Amino acid sequence: MSAHLLIVDDEAAIRDMVRMALELEGFTVSDAHNAHQAAKILEKQNVDLMLLDWMMPGISGIDFAGRIRREGNNQVGIIMLTAKDDESDLIRGLDIGADDYVKKPFSTKELISRVNAVLRRLSDKNVSGDVVAAGKIKIDSGQHRILIDGVNVDFSPTEFKLLHFLLTHPDRVFARDQLLDNVWGNQVYVEDRTVDVHIRRLRKVLEPHGCDGYINTVRGVGYRFSIAA
Repeated sequence: MSAHLLIVDDEAAIRDMVRMALELEGFTVSDAHNAHQAAKILEKQNVDLMLLDWMMPGISGIDFAGRIRREGNNQVGIIMLTAKDDESDLIRGLDIGADDYVKKPFSTKELISRVNAVLRRLSDKNVSGDVVAAGKIKIDSGQHRILIDGVNVDFSPTEFKLLHFLLTHPDRVFARDQLLDNVWGNQVYVEDRTVDVHIRRLRKVLEPHGCDGYINTVRGVGYRFSIAA
């Protein structure tokens, strides 16, 4: 069965262009012109991935993405479509729980590459065994759950795969480009700063549980996972 994608954009021309490109790739596609209509589709249908415009009348795309994540929906992937180019705005989008962003104007080739990468992260639940653990953290890939001290903690699909990769390679330092290749995929156009944002997000989620120190920065090199004091 093909993945179900939802395009949310107030510009009909963009919806039509993106829908045509995605349907040619074999995806099932729905579309909505605002967040209210998108919310109704999410209630009635199973959606694997949303392509969500940042700026829309009424509820903006960034606010809608934040609401989805606050409600605990971490199963649907989110790619922000944005004309914004300021680094702080892009970081905000990733920090709020989006899995990726594509800057307008974009090529459909780049968009499809990003879509396939996020879908791979959504479906990649059995990377190297069903259950792995280190320190207070246990990752059950079969159930796509992360437990800290036995309590289920929500992570976005990208954060799930990033933490899983680091935890299953303890004490090894990875440069940003190595993390991009192993977590995002080497065929995807993603900027290095995306790694920094997701690392920061991981630490933010881990901090209340006393586990943020597991993610170490090795200055001038990259990042590693270590439970050593």
